[in-house]
Amino acid sequence: MQNKQFSVPEEIFDPESRISRILEETTQRQAFSELEKPAEYSIERLARLLSPAASANLEDMARQAKDMTLRRFGRARQLYAPLYVSNYCQNNCAYCGFNFTHKFKRTRLSIDQAVKEAEAIRSMGFRHILLLSGEDPDYASVEYFEELAGRIRKLFAAIDIEIYPCSEENYERLYNAGIDGITIYQETYDRSIYSKLHTKGPKKDYNWRLHTPQRAAESGFRRIGLGSLLGISDWRKETLAMAEHGNFFIKNFWKSQVSISFPRIRPAEQVDPQDFVSFVSDRETVQMMLALRLCFPDIGITISTRETSEFRENTLSICVTRISAGSKTNPGGYAGSENETVSQFEIDDDRTPEDVAKVISQMGFEPVWKDWDEGFSD
Repeated sequence: MQNKQFSVPEEIFDPESRISRILEETTQRQAFSELEKPAEYSIERLARLLSPAASANLEDMARQAKDMTLRRFGRARQLYAPLYVSNYCQNNCAYCGFNFTHKFKRTRLSIDQAVKEAEAIRSMGFRHILLLSGEDPDYASVEYFEELAGRIRKLFAAIDIEIYPCSEENYERLYNAGIDGITIYQETYDRSIYSKLHTKGPKKDYNWRLHTPQRAAESGFRRIGLGSLLGISDWRKETLAMAEHGNFFIKNFWKSQVSISFPRIRPAEQVDPQDFVSFVSDRETVQMMLALRLCFPDIGITISTRETSEFRENTLSICVTRISAGSKTNPGGYAGSENETVSQFEIDDDRTPEDVAKVISQMGFEPVWKDWDEGFSD
C-alpha cells in the first residue's frame, strides 16, 4: 500500500472516552447548535448529531439534509440491481444465511448462467450491476469475475463487486477487466464483537477486511461503498467509526466516490434478528442518515430492499441517492433457473424495478438507470 493504513480511533469504543462523554452528555440545545454550523465533518460534531438528545431535532435535521442533498445531487436517484453468483461460503458469520455451518442445498452459477442473470437484469432497464458472492474463492475466483465482467461489460455502464477481500494485485486485475466499484461492509468496527461473530474462516481477520477498500482504491476503483450491519453493535459508535473510515478515503483518495449503506439485520436461513440485542429503530436509522449527510454533503447514501417500501420512499425524499430494486439475494433468482435456492437474507420491498421507478418519478425525482460512461475514464 502506498498510503498510511486506516485505523479505528480507540476512543470510539472506549466507554470512558471523551467521545463517549459527548454522546452521553450533549444537550438538545448543543445538538441544535451544530445545525447552525457549516456542513463539514469532525468526530465531535457527528457525535453531537448522533446523541440521544439530538433525536428531538430530527425534523430540523431532515430539512437541512433534504436541502443539502437537493443542492448536491439534484433530483437524480440512481437504480441498481445485485447479482449473486454463489451462496457457498467458508465463514460462519452468526448473522448470515450463507454461514457454512447451515445445512441446505447450495448453488454456484456457471459463467453462462451468470451471464443470463445479467441479461435478465439489463432487460429490466438497469445499467448498474453489483456482483456478489459468499467467500467462495475456489469457484467464484478472481478469474471467474474477470471472465464474467468481460462478457457483460458491454451490457452495463458500471459494474461493482461485493465479494471476499482480495489483494491489491487481484483488484488491479478486476479493475482492468472492467470492474471499478466495490462495496465491503466491515459488519462491525468493534473488534471485540467482531471476534465473537467471526470465529471460523478467512473473515476472522479483522485487519485484512478493514484495509480491503483501501487496496481497491489504490488499484483504481472509482466507487467505494462502506457500511456496518446495524443490529449487532452500538449503532452510534458504529456510525462514528464508519464516518472516520469514510473521511479517510475523502482525504486520501479524492478520485474515488465514497458511499455509505445502512443495512439492518434481517431474517435469513437459521438467523433470527431477535437473537441480536442491538435493535436499531426506523427513527434511529434516520438520525444516522441525517447526521452523516449533514457532515458529508458529497457522499452517496444507499438503501436496499432490506427495508420496507414506505421507509425507502421516506428516506429517498430526504437524503438517499442510490436505491436497489427488484432484488434477488439468491443465485439464479432472476432468470428463473434457481428460484428455490437459499437467499443471503429476506428482502422487504419486493416491488418490480418498473414500479419503484414509477414511484420515484411520482415523488418528483428522476430515476437514473445510468450516470457513468466508460468514455469518461482516464
